[in-house]
Amino acid sequence: MFGMAGCGGGSGGGGATPALPAPPATPTTPTTPTTPSTTPTVVATGLRAPWAIAFNGVTPLVSERDSARIMAVAADGSLSAIATIAGVNGSGEGGLLGIAVRDAYLYAYFSAGAENRIERYPLTGQGINTRLGTAQLLLGGIPSGSNHNGGRLAFGPDGMLYASTGDAGTSSRAQDLRSLGGKILRMTPDGRVPADNPFSGSYVYSYGHRNVQGLAWAADGGMYASEFGQNTWDELNQIKAGGNYGWPTVEGKANNASYIDPLQQWATADASPSGIAISGGNIYIANLRGERLRKVPLSATATSTEFYVKQYGRLRAVVVAPDGRLNILTNNTDGRGTPQPGDDRILSVPAL
Repeated sequence: MFGMAGCGGGSGGGGATPALPAPPATPTTPTTPTTPSTTPTVVATGLRAPWAIAFNGVTPLVSERDSARIMAVAADGSLSAIATIAGVNGSGEGGLLGIAVRDAYLYAYFSAGAENRIERYPLTGQGINTRLGTAQLLLGGIPSGSNHNGGRLAFGPDGMLYASTGDAGTSSRAQDLRSLGGKILRMTPDGRVPADNPFSGSYVYSYGHRNVQGLAWAADGGMYASEFGQNTWDELNQIKAGGNYGWPTVEGKANNASYIDPLQQWATADASPSGIAISGGNIYIANLRGERLRKVPLSATATSTEFYVKQYGRLRAVVVAPDGRLNILTNNTDGRGTPQPGDDRILSVPAL
């Protein structure tokens, strides 16, 4: 159902959702708007509904949600379509979503009709000459829908592949350990269930999620995730193996021992947090509806600072590039934003 505040920058719950406790009147997280002294450098322009950035060496690879293309960005900012992922069939928030690169493979998360899938492809070549080999299905059967598809892929410091999934519009999936929806999943690079996962024989690493689109790890191995709420609170969570994060019973902080509360929560109008990255002791969060980059110090996770508020439109992803700078992916051409000249773009800034 479209028109609600919390999901991918403008869509809401879908499915039957139980009544939630009345929220406080104002957000509980203090924020500080800040104008950086550094103007972002434009890395590339002309992307179409981009969703994720991964690096093959120093070359940025970008997934385009609707076209199902993988775009390589040359040193001069020019774009080359190096592949179109077969089988992508999504609507609304579905399509080609997260990508990751590891050990000469590209991994992709995408919608294929009634399911979301994770595949990997051998990588050959460099730069705009990068090519993908034959697809290998790692995992299918992840619920898909017109909204709440999750979609982020990331490798943890343990060498395992993590994937965020959404409830695909049916909120009860999030608490159902038999379902892959509304979860963070953990698997080996070739798609097997790790023996030390918290639920025997299951890909499920954590559950009770509505729509997670950001995954990152701190230097001490701590795992963090951003999550879209429904109409009240968006969240930043620290993820624990086997943890229950409360959806659909809980949205935001509940102070209920049965669930893990978020480190921070924000009003949905100010957030819609998508991709996240960790650099220099800080978590950086790209926000869609909130149209801002948010910084949360790992040493003070109850505080945050905001950058570029309403300057570059919807922000889908932030990643640490090989040169140590932050690359920020705008997302104004997906039908919900207001494109500016050159959108969509990759912007580069030093760690703020």
